[in-house]
Amino acid sequence: MSSTPNRAGNSAGKPRRKEVTTLDLPTARQMLPLVRSIVSDIVSSRGALSRLVPEQERLERHRRDLVWQERQRRYQVSEEIRTAETALTNASAELTALGIGLVDADAGEVDFPTRINGRPAAYSWKYGEDAVSHWHYTGEEQRRPVAVDGDQPSATPIRFRGTP
Repeated sequence: MSSTPNRAGNSAGKPRRKEVTTLDLPTARQMLPLVRSIVSDIVSSRGALSRLVPEQERLERHRRDLVWQERQRRYQVSEEIRTAETALTNASAELTALGIGLVDADAGEVDFPTRINGRPAAYSWKYGEDAVSHWHYTGEEQRRPVAVDGDQPSATPIRFRGTP
């Protein structure tokens, strides 16, 4: 019988390195309807906040002079801001859980991580576009069109643990 205690993997307490999922173009395109819905929530929440925050600031500046209806609106605006912030946080967390990067919340731009020609890259999509039709290398802002045949020649497909 062994006297070595049973230990879970990574028992030293060191943080595990999070694996970055890479997606191929067909997978990114299959995910687009869900991502489009999430990004729609983000864009909507950001729009609501950009409209409500200045109103809240105005009402706060004049809070001592407000009539009852304006005071009531002040409380309503605060609640609407909390709701929009919660929706924004939840939608952003959903994208993160899917492995999708939010590049620009106002424009609704997201990145689907991949590797192209052996380099870290991403397929790029913006809210309002019909399809995932652009890509860029990580660290570059310039979006390049996906090849006409719809396949980047050296894109790395999605890989899961245990698959070659």
